[in-house]
Amino acid sequence: MNWFEGRLAAYDIETTGTDTENDRIVTAAVSIVGGGEESESRTWLVDPGVEIPEEATAVHGITTEKARAEGQNAADAVSEITQALAMLVAEDIPIVAFNARFDLTILDREARRHGIEPLIEVVGGPESLLVVDPYVLEKQINKFRKGGRTLGILCEDYGIPLTDAHAADADALAAARLAWKLGRINAELGAYDLPTLHEDQIIWADEQGRSLQEYFERQGRTEKVQTVWPLVPFAA
Repeated sequence: MNWFEGRLAAYDIETTGTDTENDRIVTAAVSIVGGGEESESRTWLVDPGVEIPEEATAVHGITTEKARAEGQNAADAVSEITQALAMLVAEDIPIVAFNARFDLTILDREARRHGIEPLIEVVGGPESLLVVDPYVLEKQINKFRKGGRTLGILCEDYGIPLTDAHAADADALAAARLAWKLGRINAELGAYDLPTLHEDQIIWADEQGRSLQEYFERQGRTEKVQTVWPLVPFAA
C-alpha cells in the first residue's frame, strides 16, 4: 500500500497570531482518516489565557469572550493534543499538517509554557517524528507554479473541497485530502516510504527556504526565512 492510501492523522490549529514563540492555540483538530476505515475526529476550543486580537478573530471567528466562556483550560488541551499526536506517531500514522512548521512549533512552545513534555520529547526526539506537509510536497513537485500557495488556493487548484476555511477541523481534513491527491498524481512522490519521505521533506524545506531567502535578498527585503522543518528547535 502506498503511504497516501494508509491512515493519515490530519492536524491543524487556529491561534491568537502568527508568532510561533509567543502566540497561543485557540482551536485545534486531529482527524484520523483514510486507510479504508472510518474517520475519527477530535476538536478543541481553548481558552488561551490571553486576549484574542480582533485580527485573529476575523480569521477564525473565535472571540476572547467565547474562548473564556466555552474553551478548555489551555494546559489540559495542549496535553491532550500532544498525547493524541504522540500515540498516532507511535502507531506509524503520519501527522499531516499544511505548513507543519507553524502548527508543530506553536504546540511545542505551548507545551513548554505549561510545563508539559513536548511532542518532540514524548516521541523520542526529532528522528522519531513522522510528518507529511502538503505545502512542502507541492512546492517540491511544482517548483515554478505562479501565484500563492495558501491551503485555500491549492485546494481550489487541485479540486479539493474546503467549505469552512480557517476552521481547524476543515483545514485539517483539506490538508489530508491535498496530501492524498499529491501522492496519487505524482508517481515518484507516491512511491516513497514514510520515513524516507519525512527525511526528504527536511531537505526540501531547507532548500525551499534558502531559495526564498535569496529571492528576498535580491529584492532588497530584510525578512529572515526559517528553513528548519518540521518544527523550529526550542532555544532555552
